[in-house]
Amino acid sequence: MPTLLIDPRLADCRRLYLRDYELHVHIGVHDFEKQGAQRIKVNVDLYVPLAQSTPTQDDLDEVLDYDFIRREILARVAQGHIQLQETLADDVLARLLAHPKVRAARVATEKPDVYPDCDAVGCEVFKIKDTA
Repeated sequence: MPTLLIDPRLADCRRLYLRDYELHVHIGVHDFEKQGAQRIKVNVDLYVPLAQSTPTQDDLDEVLDYDFIRREILARVAQGHIQLQETLADDVLARLLAHPKVRAARVATEKPDVYPDCDAVGCEVFKIKDTA
């Protein structure tokens, strides 16, 4: 996966990531999708300025804890049935960007069990905070 660190607004950032976080979610617009939870995978990249993520004491409080990413995904999923993957990705992105240390984020969701002839269907969204 190409890195977005070539963007000058992210040149002073560390990229944190969560890969293939798999969970079962009530998601979909079709009647058969509303019968139960579906397996989804979520991938996240967070861009945090080095000044806010470089530990000097080797202490967790000095960095952005990966648990934050998982908590925000789980909190959104817990709100109930989601029609669209785009809604899930947009909502998770907004939650992650609300953290004061996060300068940019990328969220990708995929449903691996939709079609038997492909690995997955999904969507991805990316945003850099305005730094004015």
